[in-house]
Amino acid sequence: MARGSTRPTSRDVAQAAGVSQAAVSLVLGDKWRGRVSEATAERVREAARDLGYRPNLAARNLRLGRTRTVLLVVPALTTEFFAGVYTGAARVAAEHGFGVVLYPSPEGIGPARDPFASAQSALDGVIASSMAADALTAIRGEALPLVMLDSDPAGSLGAATVNLDIADGIRQAAGHLLSLGHRHFLHLAADVPSWTFEVRARELAARLDEVPGTTVRTARSPISIEGAVRAAQAALSAPGDRPTAVLCDDDQLAAGTYKAARRLGLRIPDDLSVTGVDDLALATAMDPELTTVHLNAELFGERGMRALLAVLEGREPEAGDIPVQLVVRGSTAPPR
Repeated sequence: MARGSTRPTSRDVAQAAGVSQAAVSLVLGDKWRGRVSEATAERVREAARDLGYRPNLAARNLRLGRTRTVLLVVPALTTEFFAGVYTGAARVAAEHGFGVVLYPSPEGIGPARDPFASAQSALDGVIASSMAADALTAIRGEALPLVMLDSDPAGSLGAATVNLDIADGIRQAAGHLLSLGHRHFLHLAADVPSWTFEVRARELAARLDEVPGTTVRTARSPISIEGAVRAAQAALSAPGDRPTAVLCDDDQLAAGTYKAARRLGLRIPDDLSVTGVDDLALATAMDPELTTVHLNAELFGERGMRALLAVLEGREPEAGDIPVQLVVRGSTAPPR
């Protein structure tokens, strides 16, 4: 068939690939595994590319009763982390003919107005951060296929749960500081009621309990630089042995700790070592650059979308937490 003459059909693809139309439907609908061979699937994809074939999604949606639209529920878009989660989810969604709609809570303090007359008729499924789980009731989306991010697998609301290995990240950060010789710690904790932050506190306490002579004080802060400045300054000025190392739940909290330290005349890392979590662009904009736990936000979003696709197709999602890695930079050193 000459390109541009008429719109190629699935029959044309089937003829070019030497397979049935049913096989074409399976391959282009990404449901071929276990039904046709990988070589056949590649032949169909190659024929579709050569012909310039594009499936008629409107007709397919009518047949399947699907909108091919997924809702991504996040606490806010004020940090690049959740922008990365969206980018990863949207990339995988696009590969499978789905679109992703964002539903952020304004400033992370509560759900926005329900944008749907009926979430169940407008959506195929939902991917939700545990930090924004309250929004599920507000949009009446709790009956939809649901994948939870950063959520306790034992008590998750979703059909599947995707987590970063935050516990291991905290163990890496604490182990790094302990290996440098630090024994007096401040945990600058995010003042957010969420499983992911509970894990950070629990793992830090458990790791420090393994080493005799350690102390830890905890200060809570909203996830903002301004809030962290106030919380860190008060904690570092409190009576008793001053901490020589601060483990922050988030890079923004670490940035606030930098400002608090300078107000108190403390130098980083000479007088105070600081670690964060996320590895945002902010981490390398700070001076000295921040030692922090790198979280792959885009991979997190990709895995969330792949898990939802598996749920929609009746398959088992990929198991296992996503590995994280401590990135050591200039903000940590042995205590004086």
